[in-house]
Amino acid sequence: MRVVVCPDKFRGTASAAEVAAAIEAGVRRQVGAHAQVACLPAADGGEGTLEALGGPNRTSLVTGPLRALVEAEWRLVGDTAIVEMARASGLLLAGGAEGNDPLAATTAGTGELIAEAVASGARRVIVGVGGSATTDGGLGALDAMSPLARLAGVSVVVACDVRTRFCDAARIFGPQKGASPPQIELLTRRLERLVDLYHERYGIDVSEMPRAGAAGGLAGGLAAGLRAELAPGFEVIATEVGLPEAIEGADLVITGEGRLDAGSFDGKVVGGVLEMAAEAGVPAGVVVGAREPGTDPADWRSPAGASPLTRLVVLTERYGAERSMGDTLSAVRDAAADLAANLVS
Repeated sequence: MRVVVCPDKFRGTASAAEVAAAIEAGVRRQVGAHAQVACLPAADGGEGTLEALGGPNRTSLVTGPLRALVEAEWRLVGDTAIVEMARASGLLLAGGAEGNDPLAATTAGTGELIAEAVASGARRVIVGVGGSATTDGGLGALDAMSPLARLAGVSVVVACDVRTRFCDAARIFGPQKGASPPQIELLTRRLERLVDLYHERYGIDVSEMPRAGAAGGLAGGLAAGLRAELAPGFEVIATEVGLPEAIEGADLVITGEGRLDAGSFDGKVVGGVLEMAAEAGVPAGVVVGAREPGTDPADWRSPAGASPLTRLVVLTERYGAERSMGDTLSAVRDAAADLAANLVS
């Protein structure tokens, strides 16, 4: 028997790797220790991208979002580097929305990480964006990497978890970064000016580019200055870890996340895994901490119209909030055993 385990993190409770290990334990308890279980913790391009792609093996001292120096972990394997911008320019580093200065927050540290990766021999850089404190349109990062000619020939892929347009970034994400309505107006005008600057400087129009608004416009800035590819984050990670090949021919796939909602099926891990399972004809189990009322993967259809055989376990509904929040991994283990019992013939 072959089982593929590929959950996202349960934000604030457990990492994707911890959840995957708990699911594996539950599956093995149900189907036996000799089952082939491939654990491939996933992410959608936001926080958790670095862990999903192998975890850090390098640390650099860089400029944090509010200019204080921070130690940022990243990864280099062969000529490929993985940089998670939240580790250099993230909202948590700024003290959350309450401690952030939305007008001053900079992506300079992310640019410094990319430059460090290239100086260390990287010819390909994957940048996970998400959890940012910034709405500087990536200008801080580009300035930190100047002159950009030293990055010539380097392939940069930005793993995006949203499709937001460049000039919409402040309006959509500014409030969660602590920006007031007047500050959102100022940040939007800043982004509009950067559209003109980037077009003049690099010959690239980022105004209507899908995903350019990710991380407060960092994605658009990298697309303009570095000719970076802006790609769906889950697809980038799935390809890197070989998820499509792992699911092909499997007997069961189990995914999950902390909270299931309508957005879970739009470029996020759960929706991406279900789509792959539908295409491969593999039954899929989903375990989540909680869900938006009425949300059920059984009602979901892939873009191609196919729907995998699915079963959902919601921890708070099955085990209650106290156990689900206080002993999450034990609850995940039991849920996985239930999924394996009901989905494997």
